[in-house]
Formats: sequence, C-alpha cells, structure tokens
Amino acid sequence: MRAVHRLTLPRALHPGAWWLWALCMAVAASRTRNPVLLVLILAVTGFVVAARRSDAPWAYSFTAFLKLGLLVIGIRVVLQALLSTRSQGTTVLFTLPQLPLPDWAAGVKLGGEVTAEALVTALYDGGQLAVMLCCVGAANALASPRRLLKSLPAALYEMGVACVVALTFAPQLVTDGRRIRAARRLRGRTRASFRTTAMPVLEGALDRSVELAAAMDSRGYGRTAHAPRAQRRLTALCVLLGLLGILLGVYALLTDSMSFPLAGGALAIGVLLAVGAMAVGRQRVARTRYRPDPWALPEWLVVAAGAVAAGAMVTAAVRGVHGLLLDGPLVVPPVPLLPVVGVLIGLVPALAAPPLKKAVA
Repeated sequence: MRAVHRLTLPRALHPGAWWLWALCMAVAASRTRNPVLLVLILAVTGFVVAARRSDAPWAYSFTAFLKLGLLVIGIRVVLQALLSTRSQGTTVLFTLPQLPLPDWAAGVKLGGEVTAEALVTALYDGGQLAVMLCCVGAANALASPRRLLKSLPAALYEMGVACVVALTFAPQLVTDGRRIRAARRLRGRTRASFRTTAMPVLEGALDRSVELAAAMDSRGYGRTAHAPRAQRRLTALCVLLGLLGILLGVYALLTDSMSFPLAGGALAIGVLLAVGAMAVGRQRVARTRYRPDPWALPEWLVVAAGAVAAGAMVTAAVRGVHGLLLDGPLVVPPVPLLPVVGVLIGLVPALAAPPLKKAVA
C-alpha cells in the first residue's frame, strides 16, 4: 500500500514549562563560576533553542541576548582593568595611565597596573551573568508571552498584563531590528548607523507594546467580578506575603545569605501562600479561555529536566563539591561529575518537547 502523508497541527509546549526550565538553568548558572560549567550550560540552552524554537520573529531573540551577554562581559573586564589594584593579583600584564584622585577617594584608583588575576576574575564573573541572561533569552525565544498570559491565575492577572507588556518589549526589539535592516538593504544602504537605527527600533517596540496593552484592554482583560471587600484584602495580603516569601527564598538560595533549611522553608511557605491566594482569587475575574494550553507529559519532562539541573548544582554547592568555585583565577578549572551530569540532563527538552514540523504517518 502507498504511504499516506498527512499534515498534523503542531502542539506548542506550554510557555510556563519553558520559563520554568529556563529559570532552573539560570539558577544552575548562578551557583558556579567555573567556566567549564558555564560554557556547558550555555551550550545546553543554545542547543535546546535551536532544536525547538519556532519560525516566529521573536524566536530569534536568543541571539540578541547572547550579544548582550558578550557586552556585559566586555564592560565587566574594562571596569576591572580600570579599577583593579595589586591586592587582586601579582601577575602584572600592562600598566595604564593613572589619574590622580582627591583625598576623599582614598583606596580607589583609575588606571595603573592591571593584573592577570583581576582580568580573569572579571571574565568569570561577567560570564556568569551573561549565561544567566542567555537563559532568560532562551525563555523569550521558546515561549510566547501572550500565551503565557492566558495561563496566569486571576489573582495575578493585573500584574500579569503589565509583565507581559514588558516581556514583549525585548523580542519586539529584535523583530523591529531585523525589519529595519531588511528595509535598508532594499534601499541599497549597507551601512547602518546607531542614530538612524536605534530610534526607529525603540519607537516601533514601544508602539507595539502599547498596541498590545490597548488590544487587551478592549477585549476585557483585567475586568473583575464583584467580590466581598474582606476577600479582596485577604487575597491581596496572601499574594503579597507569598511573593515576598518566594523572593526571599530564591534570593537566599542564589546568594547563600541564609542557611538552606531557612531558605527552603521561606520558599515553601511563600509558594503555599501564593497558591492559596490564587485559588481564592480565581473567582474575581470572570473570563473564558479559547483552546487553553494543555499541561501533559512533555511539560512535566521539561520542567523536571530543569529542576534536576538546578537541584544537582544546588546539592553540589551545599555539599561543598570541589570545582564549583575555583581555588584561584589562574588555575585549570576542574570538571565535577555531579554538576556536569545535572546540566546535561537539561538537554531533555530537545527530545521531550513536541517538534513544530510536519508529521508523517
């Protein structure tokens, strides 16, 4: 019999799963300054983006975040070269002209000797922040903020509208930049200056974000139903306390400013309060959903892969596994086994997420 080819409608993964996976990878990057692990995390996120991004214009925002990360590394290295002192290392690479400073700025210098230890330390610190930015860029490239808005609970709906408008600004910058470059090439202008490109890009991104907000308002987004005053106040208080607990727990886990049991307890209490407030506040917004995004096995696998990567890195940091933090800037970075395996598990979304292409039966 002849094979029958049929075109099936692709099912995009739930945007919340992509954001949770990307945030978990960012948590993993925040626990180490080992360049080997940071490059591995960047390679994992880049591979998943290349394997599962769509053809939408905002799907190319990962490249923009990668360039932003390189800019962050460059700024960090330049500032370190200008402000570093001999106390940060003894291997002098070169000497810059030093500017004299007043007496009230004692202990601060501009220029002078630049050591290799200071530059390498700045490179590792900037690389950590750049990889975290690329993880956020991966979420922007894989998940549509507009689809994420449909899944927000009613208690966070007003805040969600503002966040979605803000999140659409960065992908729209990429889209407008590509459109303006294509228009200039059609006019025969190969050289693009910052003055003639930056203003149209910023204006277009702001206009589209404002249009999105107006379109959502005209469709009734954020309209609230009648609810008792006591219920509204209780919901708002629980949401506020829950978010504060989540922020405190996440900050403590990322910065080691609190013991792990206290940070985990604050995070758990915050999550419970937030979930309870969302369950109570869902009655405030009367709205229907057209074709809601399902949450099935692929979403659980994607979130679990990110959670394993972050959990392996946090566990290694709590146990004091050698290799997350280097003994010095000019040493060969070790390759710890547990973090490497955890980060490699972050590749699971490249296989578990539904592919956006034609299926053959």
